[in-house]
Amino acid sequence: MTHSAREHPWALQFVNVSKWVVGEQGRRCVLDRLNGRVATGTLLTLVGPSGAGKSTLLSLCNLLQTPDDGEVWVLGREVRDWPVSQLRRKVGLVWQQPVMLPGTVADNLALAARLHHEPPADGAALLCRVGLPADLLHRPAHELSGGQMQRVALARTLANQPDILLLDEVTSALDREAADVIEKLIVEWVNSEHKTAVWVTHDTEQARRVGHETWLIAEGRAVEQAPTAQFFTAPQTVWGQRWVLAGQSQGERNA
Repeated sequence: MTHSAREHPWALQFVNVSKWVVGEQGRRCVLDRLNGRVATGTLLTLVGPSGAGKSTLLSLCNLLQTPDDGEVWVLGREVRDWPVSQLRRKVGLVWQQPVMLPGTVADNLALAARLHHEPPADGAALLCRVGLPADLLHRPAHELSGGQMQRVALARTLANQPDILLLDEVTSALDREAADVIEKLIVEWVNSEHKTAVWVTHDTEQARRVGHETWLIAEGRAVEQAPTAQFFTAPQTVWGQRWVLAGQSQGERNA
């Protein structure tokens, strides 16, 4: 049985997903019977207050964490039925804070090939895709700026040729020009290759620009799920109306 993205209408499905964490204040429910489906070829933006469960939801999609209740389906297969190495090749995750491995930029970009005993991808072409010059290839990765590290981390993930990208505030450390490069890259990757991306962002305007669909996550649930244009122009729930209004007010203050 194969698990190609093109064979499954739903890249991701969440069925009554719950997750608890234990912290200083005891046991806390982060996700509370969350449900939703992400169609293959969709760029989904996740918005909502800090601590609402957005990053936790991403981590369940490639087994960095496992659900305590419910099911997460990836390309038609429950996430715990996937071999972890195969799953993480299909589902790439880029965090807000990039982690560089020891060695050069080229060493970092060749990680996927080493793990899978394959010829390395064209490092210069990967850097070009994320708007970086090829002469960075032989630089020690730890010497890069934070913004450069973030783009190298994205290029390293793309080298795995994933079907699904999970993006957690990936442009928050970038200047506007660099963020534009990444936005255009991800949008083109989704649209031209029929890939799927789930993008957590606190930037309301970014969510509006890039998303096909938007979910508002609050109190551990997807309290509104809608096409992005509809969500930002005519939210259907009180949660959504409050969120959009707050975003508009913040935009006016920043204008």
